Amino acid sequence: MVTGGRILLIEKHRGLGHGKVNGPGGRLEPGETARQAAIRETEEEVLVRPTGVRFAGELRFQFVDGHSIHVHVFRADGCVGEPGSTEEATPLWAPLDRIPYDRMWEDDAVWLPLLLCRERFSGDFVFDGDRMLTHQIRTGKALTEPLSGDDASA
Repeated sequence: MVTGGRILLIEKHRGLGHGKVNGPGGRLEPGETARQAAIRETEEEVLVRPTGVRFAGELRFQFVDGHSIHVHVFRADGCVGEPGSTEEATPLWAPLDRIPYDRMWEDDAVWLPLLLCRERFSGDFVFDGDRMLTHQIRTGKALTEPLSGDDASA
């Protein structure tokens, strides 16, 4: 969520990326669209319902251990409620000029600036553990929102 010159991020308490700063997100439930999953995951992780949710891009991650993730990224321009901590995450408001990239996955510095300037993107990343080995990013308005997908972030 991006509003008032700041972005709502989370400090992850468990799972992939435990201890890192990231955006809210997670897996789809059966019958759910990526957009619905992004809204639900944000509600579950930081106790707010995002508003003005729009598709921003998609990311594909391949890890050298064989694990892979396909993520659909959404941007929200507001929320209903006040962010709060859960077992999953602690909310963190960051000023747009002081995003804590040093506490985030390396790929975030590649695509997050595109989300902030409302440029649609599609990216492919290869990781060895926490270390990004390669990446490729594409931008353009022709990139369209999926009806469903593997994971979603808001």
